[in-house]
Amino acid sequence: MKKVIMIDDDASILEIFKIVFERAGYAITVFNSPLLIFENKFEEPDIFIIDKQLSGADGADICRFLKRRAPVKDTPVIIFSASTNIDKYAIDAGANEFLEKPFKTKDLLGMVERLTTKLSAA
Repeated sequence: MKKVIMIDDDASILEIFKIVFERAGYAITVFNSPLLIFENKFEEPDIFIIDKQLSGADGADICRFLKRRAPVKDTPVIIFSASTNIDKYAIDAGANEFLEKPFKTKDLLGMVERLTTKLSAA
């Protein structure tokens, strides 16, 4: 079972995506704060999904941190945001992909499947 870590400070979004990913056959761990990520208190996932705008942190900072951390530096990262310039922002941070809110759940699931399948095939 592929493992997903999702970071968002909106509890309702986390709850919705926990249900969506579990129904799609993924194991998902949700964090409403990046502190445990910065403290390396998580099991390595197959992919990270990070909101750009978080309380007390920036999604780009989390992405950069992860991309410098040896065990997970090659783990795909998706950054999502309501910002219209999320593409440049995410690429500059080292993210593998980005999504602009609002987005369709099937688009996110398809992106996760593509990125995690490509990684496991490599």
